[in-house]
Amino acid sequence: MDNDIDVAWEDAREANRLNWDDRASLHEQSYGIEAYISDPTRVSEQVRADAGALAPFLPHHSVEGLRLAHLQCHIGTDTISWARLGAQVTGLDFSEASLGVARRLAAHHDEVDFVQSDVLAAREALTGSFDVVYTSIGAICWIDDLGRWARQIAALLRPGGLFHIQDGHPMLYALGEDDGPDPRMRYRYFPTGRAQTWDDPGTYLGDGTVQHSRTYEWPHSLAEIMQSLLAAGLVIEHFDEGQTLPWRFSPAMVETGQGWAWPTPDRIPCTFTIIARRPKQS
Repeated sequence: MDNDIDVAWEDAREANRLNWDDRASLHEQSYGIEAYISDPTRVSEQVRADAGALAPFLPHHSVEGLRLAHLQCHIGTDTISWARLGAQVTGLDFSEASLGVARRLAAHHDEVDFVQSDVLAAREALTGSFDVVYTSIGAICWIDDLGRWARQIAALLRPGGLFHIQDGHPMLYALGEDDGPDPRMRYRYFPTGRAQTWDDPGTYLGDGTVQHSRTYEWPHSLAEIMQSLLAAGLVIEHFDEGQTLPWRFSPAMVETGQGWAWPTPDRIPCTFTIIARRPKQS
C-alpha cells in the first residue's frame, strides 16, 4: 500500500491536532479516568515500568523531588502518575481538548501543571530546566523533524539531566496490522521526509469514532532516532528492545501478563527504550 505524501508540516500538524482533540473525550472514558480520581495513589502501569527503567540512573533511584517534563502528555494519566511518585511535573501537549481532561484529572495535584504547545517549540513554551524529560508510547511518529525534537529535549534538560523514551518499535510500524501470525513488511522503515497519511475514524482504545479522521505520521528508523539524540549532544546511557505492547497492535497478538505479544515473541520487536543524559559540562 502506497500512502506516502508530501504535506506541509503546518497542515499536517493541524489535521493531527483536530484528530487528537476528538480523541480526548473518548479517551477520558476508555483510559479509566475515574479510577485515577477515586484512588489518589493509582499509578499507570506504563509509568511504573518506566520508573523502574530510570531508577538506576537517578539520584537516590527515584524521581522524588525532581522536576520532570512530560512531552506529548495527552490527557495526563502518566503525568499525574509521575507526580504521585514524587516529581514536580509539567505536562505539554498541542491538544487543548486533551489538556482540558488532564487539568480536571489533576485538579487536586498542586505539583502538576500543563502547557499547550507544539512539542517542537517545547523549550520556548516551558520555563526553567528539568532533571528528567519524558515521553512515551505512540509519540514520535507524529513529528516530522527529529533533529529539532532532540534539540528541544537537550535544551530543556539541566546538565546531568536524563531523557527517557519508550515507544513503538519502527520495525513494528512497518508491518501490516491486519496480517496473521506471520506479518510482512507493508510500509517503509526508513525516513524519506514524506508523511504517511491515514483516514481512520477509529481510535486505538475504546469503540468511539472521531469526526476528523485524516492523520499524518512519519516513519523514523532506530538509526535516525539515536543519531538525532547524539547530534543534540546527549549521551546514550541505556538502550533496549521489548517483546510486548500495552495495546493490541494486531489481531494476531496474544495477551500476556506483561501486555500484548506476537505468538512467537522472539521474532518481532515491539518497543524500544532509550535513556540519554545531557553531559554535566554541556
